[in-house]
Amino acid sequence: MDNFNNKDMGSKIFYFISRFATLFTFAVLLFIVGYILFKGIGYLNLDMFAWNYSTDNVSMTPAIITTLIIIGISLLISAPIGIFTGFYLVEYAKRGSKLVDLIRLSAETLSAIPSIVYGLFGMLFFVTFLGLDFSILSGVLTVSIMILPLIIRSTEEALLSVNDSLRFGSFALGSGKLRTIFKVVLPTAMPGIVSGIILSIGRIIGETAALIYTLGTTTNMPKSIFSSGRTLSLHMYVLSNEGFHVNEAYATGVILLVIVIILNQISVWLSNKLTGVK
Repeated sequence: MDNFNNKDMGSKIFYFISRFATLFTFAVLLFIVGYILFKGIGYLNLDMFAWNYSTDNVSMTPAIITTLIIIGISLLISAPIGIFTGFYLVEYAKRGSKLVDLIRLSAETLSAIPSIVYGLFGMLFFVTFLGLDFSILSGVLTVSIMILPLIIRSTEEALLSVNDSLRFGSFALGSGKLRTIFKVVLPTAMPGIVSGIILSIGRIIGETAALIYTLGTTTNMPKSIFSSGRTLSLHMYVLSNEGFHVNEAYATGVILLVIVIILNQISVWLSNKLTGVK
């Protein structure tokens, strides 16, 4: 009887600790978002959305367009490579293969490297060695390498979470490997894969150290992938660092939050469309 009461008490303590941790995490997130909204909404105005930047309007429009370009091209490069690599590791490579272990070790090592190291690599290799200069292309290539391990690992974990009985059941019904992957495995693993892509988008949007060495900080509207520019995060960093437009930096943070929410919702909508979830 005492043993039962001790187990029941331990379960209650664990429940309250878990609930407290959840509420604390949500409260911190709510405080950060609320603080940014409180400090920034009041300073939003139409001048900040002017097509061309000037020291008077501190327009963020060039930064918004550059951010969307960086996100789009980076995902076009990294998402297919990362997702197909994840499929190879789980669906095609032999379990316990040395190559699989090497790829996993490489992905984990790359994901642990600080972003400023990626920035220095991008500056030395893409900007200087390849002669791409400070440009969107240099920034995109650097960021693509940076988010690749995240997409690989999230895809692999999502595929590993799919029960093998689903695969065997599909094979038993006469489906081939490719059909099983697209009709059984992929729809089940899609939420996990999309979560990795959403995390990648968040990392791209919040990146400054890697891009300041490769993309540059110019305020011009990008004309091509060889143009220099700045993302919204870089825009915020420069404004706050100068000290003359701190309030406008908070306003930029509000727009950054809105863009993150919109892109996340688009990603979830696409995932539901691909998996047939209503």
